[in-house]
Amino acid sequence: MYQPGILGRRKRVCKPWTVALTTTAALLALAVLIGLLVYFLVYEEKTHYYQASFWIPSIKYSSDLSEEQSKLQINLKQKINNEIDVIFQRSSLKHHYVKSQVVNFRPSNDGVKADILIKFQIPRKNADTLRSEADSILNKKLQSSQSFLKRDISLPYLREMNAAQAEHILNSNCGLGMEYPRIARIADGKPAGSNSWPWQSSLQVEGIHLCGASLIGSQWLVTSAHCFDNYKNPKLWTVSFGRTLGNPLTTRKVESIIIHENYAAHKHDDDIAVVKLSSPVLFSENLRTVCLPEATFQVLPKSKVFVTGWGALKANGPFPNSLQEVEIEIISNDVCNQVNVYGGAISSGMICAGFLTGKLDACEGDSGGPLVISDNRNKWYLLGIVSWGIDCGKENKPGIYTRVTHYRNWIKSKTNI
Repeated sequence: MYQPGILGRRKRVCKPWTVALTTTAALLALAVLIGLLVYFLVYEEKTHYYQASFWIPSIKYSSDLSEEQSKLQINLKQKINNEIDVIFQRSSLKHHYVKSQVVNFRPSNDGVKADILIKFQIPRKNADTLRSEADSILNKKLQSSQSFLKRDISLPYLREMNAAQAEHILNSNCGLGMEYPRIARIADGKPAGSNSWPWQSSLQVEGIHLCGASLIGSQWLVTSAHCFDNYKNPKLWTVSFGRTLGNPLTTRKVESIIIHENYAAHKHDDDIAVVKLSSPVLFSENLRTVCLPEATFQVLPKSKVFVTGWGALKANGPFPNSLQEVEIEIISNDVCNQVNVYGGAISSGMICAGFLTGKLDACEGDSGGPLVISDNRNKWYLLGIVSWGIDCGKENKPGIYTRVTHYRNWIKSKTNI
């Protein structure tokens, strides 16, 4: 009997055009890969940070220059930053200069010395010459009698700085948040942008949001005293930063809670507290401090202000995961003390904001959060702290806030800010 035949396997023969096409495709892919690598190594822009030191002979050193957020410090910082902006924006590095930031003021025998951080972005292929070119530009401009800045001869050259440390310094200025004006509508509010309100934080117990707070220093928050009526032990609290509660930017434990000495739970007066974090935060574009106004600062009725928080979207309503914002108006205490509004319950330590028509307002869960106003330089100041009210967005019942200027000296006495 014949055995069945075994079928031989057919050999696949590649046609020449197939081989050529495959080879071409492989070479193209390799060329693209090499091109991307060359671009990354040569043309991709890299960020560089440099420290510089300047001498200002025309100004005598004052202790106010070391006082955080003092008017003298703010104005001199702005003047120096503007001068550095002009120097580099009119130079060959104008497309690579990003910004500058005054870090520190130091006394000098014949004036003031200022330490400054300067940020550039430049292709990697030009990185080696960046420092010498920037140094040359500065030396040439500052030798001119037109500039009030002079090079500090004890530290005459630019020094490179670590990126993380540099970004912390660059974002250490207070009040850098949302650009204003912007259309915005908390109760009947809208979600906030990712870095619109970088000082806003959430005070939590066992991972549950209870109150808002505002970052005023790398290790200090300001909030409402009534947030701690039920939980006074600092070890119970955690602070969350970032726009969303579910995916925070960073968190901190609480080291201590300082409640105003005259606060009483059965009253609304002196509803303010400061919270010290277990460790300082690292500033970034999404994590910054809000500015504190001077005690003499006055705000006019009808001024536009913003309140932010993770409170209920309406009375007895749901709580959002994303930070909400709402634009409202300052209402005079005289109006809020009218019989049909709050009938004399508003003291000098409180500020009234919202609309007598209702609807737009802070709500449950917003307590302790910020009421802020922007100046003409787009810098945000903390005017009020969400304190109390009747319902949310109710007619003739606007929100009542702790007036920060009234407690400005108290805040400084506890935090040195």
